Amino acid sequence: MKIDLGPVTRLEGHLNIKTTIEDNVIVDAKCMGEMFRGFEVFLQGRDPLDAQQITQRICGVCPYAHAIASSYAQEQAYNLTTPANGRILHNLIQGANHLYDYLLHFYQLSALDFIDVTAILQYQGNDSDLVKLRTWVKTELESKKTYPAAPFLPRLSGNYLEDTELNIGALKHYLEAMEIQKKANQASAIFGGKFPHSTSIFPGGCTQQPEVDLIASYQSLIEETRIFIQQKYIPDLLAVAQAFPEYWEVGKSKGGFLSYGLLPLGPQPDSRRLFAPGLLQEGNVSPVKFDRITEDVRYAKYSSRSGLQVRNGNLKPDPKKSEAYSWIKAPRYEGKMVEVGPAARILVEYHQGRNTQVKQLVDHFAGLAGISTDKLNSVLGRHLCRGISALVIADFLLEEADRATPGKPAIPDLAIPSEGEGFGATEASRGALLHYIRIKDKKIAKYECVVPTTWNCSPRDDRGKVGALESALIGSRVEDPKQQIEAVRIIHSFDPCLACAVH
Repeated sequence: MKIDLGPVTRLEGHLNIKTTIEDNVIVDAKCMGEMFRGFEVFLQGRDPLDAQQITQRICGVCPYAHAIASSYAQEQAYNLTTPANGRILHNLIQGANHLYDYLLHFYQLSALDFIDVTAILQYQGNDSDLVKLRTWVKTELESKKTYPAAPFLPRLSGNYLEDTELNIGALKHYLEAMEIQKKANQASAIFGGKFPHSTSIFPGGCTQQPEVDLIASYQSLIEETRIFIQQKYIPDLLAVAQAFPEYWEVGKSKGGFLSYGLLPLGPQPDSRRLFAPGLLQEGNVSPVKFDRITEDVRYAKYSSRSGLQVRNGNLKPDPKKSEAYSWIKAPRYEGKMVEVGPAARILVEYHQGRNTQVKQLVDHFAGLAGISTDKLNSVLGRHLCRGISALVIADFLLEEADRATPGKPAIPDLAIPSEGEGFGATEASRGALLHYIRIKDKKIAKYECVVPTTWNCSPRDDRGKVGALESALIGSRVEDPKQQIEAVRIIHSFDPCLACAVH
């Protein structure tokens, strides 16, 4: 039996998943990116300083990561020396954006896979928001509409949280999380200029000076966000994990893990980072080499050459190409599939042991759940790794803000060379993000982005080997082949962003 799950909702962009089911087991899966955009094409010939602005338009959820990656690439191309304030402000902007995105993903994009929204019908309190929600759910259920009443109804068939109080509490936090997300975005915008697309991020720094009152306002907003993470997000996440322990075994990808590292601790992009970069394979971590990354297109809708390195990337759309089933390319590291994202970021850091807070949190939560660290490669593992990332980043941002020095430069003098090239690597909330720029005659001659969901939702490569999400779906058991809530939970655990993947 072949089933199209698309359009998959509660994620960014247009994703279809086609599964083949035999005896209630997924024996084949295809991730299908269903749109084309072509940012690399229309960046050519432009002023290099347009890049960090234009590439933010790849995504409205994680725009700052694209601005930062582009800035890093330009810094290398320009051979810039970055002032300490410049790097600190980059970190403050990007870190707050991560906190926003983790809360958005858990509550608005994934929690409803586990939370029973109909529990609100039993609510007897007087909280005005919950009363409105109760009325709305009751009306929708009584109307028996067959079309989606986003974002709550109709639900896929399956098991949900059974504890009424837990469900109602989680729904209350669902609503509160949106207000906290605003605060995280406000924090980013203090130095970023605005959200979603920053006007102040430039190579080497930021046009907004770190003034005392701005630093205080930023820390106040991050502290509110941090308290919500500690007191509500983490307990809700653990409640889901306790109620659905089988999902420590579900959704395992079948490759290695890649992270570029996140939040430099020094002024240069290649400084030591809060989360260390690395490639994790079979328990061993090795340094990341960008020249070992290639992109296959046999099953992608492009007629450009396959297997090209990032600096030689090419983009020739071919919508009617034989065998192709996706607009997403298939990145590979040394010809191998890897997973990127929160689990990769935490596992790569954990195996290197540089950040003691990460190690302590992983060991603590693994102990609570009674699991080994290899179980982080799972649906629940990805959720937990986002929670751990949020805890670590929130603490770091409060300290990092104190390191900003009012009155000192926040951006270097910029001089675009006639020729140059640079790689810029960072971690968007969804994983490893790489930008490459080549400059000729002071204009962009080539630009290439390899983004997190391009890795995770890639189609098969030239040898027919599946991508990370495809591998996580294959072998999974589903109770209802026509609805496949188990598959949807796996998909949402990766938090796909198709606008990024088909940039």
